[in-house]
Amino acid sequence: PDDVHAELVIRASNAGQSLQGYLKRELERLARTPSLTYVLDGIEAYKGNSEIGFERAVALIREDRDSS
Repeated sequence: PDDVHAELVIRASNAGQSLQGYLKRELERLARTPSLTYVLDGIEAYKGNSEIGFERAVALIREDRDSS
């Protein structure tokens, strides 16, 4: 849609990039970011069905992101 295209052009310009370069970078970032389902499944597999608490969940998410 035109409004989406216009917004992406603005964002690319604000980032000092061409639209193609901006979209390439965003698609790479998207592909490297694990989905919430993937992260939650990993946490569940790590600890079984036990609750692990917020702090540990954040640490596990950070570890997973850093390993990508």
